[in-house]
Amino acid sequence: MTVGELLARISSRELSEWAAFAQLEPFGEEREDLRAGIVAATVANTARDPKRRRRTFEPKEFMPRFGEEKEQGWEEQLAIVEVLNAAFGGKDLRDT
Repeated sequence: MTVGELLARISSRELSEWAAFAQLEPFGEEREDLRAGIVAATVANTARDPKRRRRTFEPKEFMPRFGEEKEQGWEEQLAIVEVLNAAFGGKDLRDT
């Protein structure tokens, strides 16, 4: 069932109740990312050398950040292509 089909089948009241429930008990992708971040931070903290890193890892350090992408300039894009070209055994034909 798609989201559109679901929205067509439920009432405004039920949708409001689900929204209120989500405020009390969050669910969905963002919550799943938080759970994964908690596990990753726990594992990283058990292997952390306190002499090299005094501060403990936080779950947010392991969660994906969407919408924060910076725009790449052509120089950075070219550098990425050069690295990939070399990694896959390609030849740089610009000088020929």
